[in-house]
Amino acid sequence: MYAHSNATPAVPWNKGKIIGQKPPLKVREIWALRARLQLAHRTRELALFNLAIDSKLRGCDLARLRVRDVQRGTQVARRAIVMQSKTQRPVQFEQSDQTREAVSAWIAEAHLSADRFLFPSRMTRSPHISIRQYARLVESWMAQIGLDPAAYGTHSLRRTKATLIYRRTRNLRAVQLLLGHTKLESTIRHLGIEVDDALEIAEQTEV
Repeated sequence: MYAHSNATPAVPWNKGKIIGQKPPLKVREIWALRARLQLAHRTRELALFNLAIDSKLRGCDLARLRVRDVQRGTQVARRAIVMQSKTQRPVQFEQSDQTREAVSAWIAEAHLSADRFLFPSRMTRSPHISIRQYARLVESWMAQIGLDPAAYGTHSLRRTKATLIYRRTRNLRAVQLLLGHTKLESTIRHLGIEVDDALEIAEQTEV
């Protein structure tokens, strides 16, 4: 005889979620969310969102940024360089004027010194925002602009600017450098360009 277990079966982490490559945001969606965050005076979230778009960092690296990583002296720098936790390789990124303004406003509002984490956690157990907290913010942002939160994620923000750059320039090498990928194949998979390009060629071919 086999004993019956009363243990509750584990719920798969991906239950109810859409699995696969998360789509990037469109330009109009970026501006729609920025406007909402600005109108709501959500200084911290606006800084986090803008920096996520510009930096193209993985969520784990974005969450661990310190003020000194993005600031030179008392000014938010136009360019920054950080060490990626996954590859242990440095990657550089630009900070647009609107990102610099948002980040500067957040640093001033939160009274953050150079050695502090840029986005401190509001939970006492963690010194900086966790990946789960960041993911929840992304879900709420997507819902605010009418997108399905299950279809988007933190990786959508990492992909957004890289995808826009590729579509405008077709320069894979530049995108590879900006994303900090060691292999070009990783950049190709990241952008999903094989399918996109094939469809574009097909649309332009009449028979």
